[in-house]
Amino acid sequence: MPRSLAVAFRSHPLVFATVPPLSRASSARRAAAVSATAELVARAPRLDALNVPDLVDENHDGKPFYRTAEPRGYATDLAAATGREVIVNKVVAHLPSEEAVRSWAAETIRLGIRHAVLVGGSSRFIPYPGPPVAEANALVRPILDAAEGLLGNIAIPQRTGEAHRMLAKTRAGASFFTSQLVFDPGAITELLRTYDRLCRGAGVRPAAVLVSLGPVGDEADAAFVRWLGADLPDEVEQEILEPNGVDVGARSIETARRVWAAVRDTVEREKLTVPIGVNVEQLSARHLGHAERLLTAIAPTLDPLDAPPLADRPRAAPPSGT
Repeated sequence: MPRSLAVAFRSHPLVFATVPPLSRASSARRAAAVSATAELVARAPRLDALNVPDLVDENHDGKPFYRTAEPRGYATDLAAATGREVIVNKVVAHLPSEEAVRSWAAETIRLGIRHAVLVGGSSRFIPYPGPPVAEANALVRPILDAAEGLLGNIAIPQRTGEAHRMLAKTRAGASFFTSQLVFDPGAITELLRTYDRLCRGAGVRPAAVLVSLGPVGDEADAAFVRWLGADLPDEVEQEILEPNGVDVGARSIETARRVWAAVRDTVEREKLTVPIGVNVEQLSARHLGHAERLLTAIAPTLDPLDAPPLADRPRAAPPSGT
């Protein structure tokens, strides 16, 4: 029986972010995508939730163009087919008002979806109609709380001042963060250190951070990763894509395993109090098999499902001078 997300997010959760079908996809293709994902979930050694992104293009004025089907419709189909909890993402910057944000959240609950990730616009130079994410958190959190749901946001490891933004969003109601795709442990481990220190100093319980990992299957996937805004270092891309007798998917999965191992080792060695987990992202429909292989490879590296939550384990005192 799957554990609740409230419990899972306190002890190394594993989440799968699955790509919705294209907005123009036929009902048959949509049904096939749901069926393929449900079969993957049935085979997965463990999985706490399915995460459905909101993939949006913007023009120069920040107006949205939705390249995939509406996430909530796909999420409800997945929930019915798998019996698992679902998380939907929403770019709140594109909603026309604060009342529209509340209405979106209330409608989401009526659809049977209790967990959401609120996302900001892609540019800080565009005056979006919707509220900033921290303000949207304060609007949405009471609505999700009433349904015993959880609220999440996005963390961008390489962005200057991100830990301070995370603290503000945590205070405004975020229970968890999903990072951008990570291909090198440096920025994400530094972000976790700083966020941990800020939370301790403020007396705030840190939200869980899901480290996003994705299998790059080819050059098109690498281009898509950069479109998403993730940091894919040139040397890592070269290591994954250059032929050397091993298939690209296998090299990509090994890179992801190394990143996760480095992040987890840092958190355990330095006794950081931020709960961490993994969000495995399916980058494209054609590479669902690579995503399943990554899920299968990561699952054994997580705590057993009956392990005590990280937040209930002893923690070290803050370093002197902090």
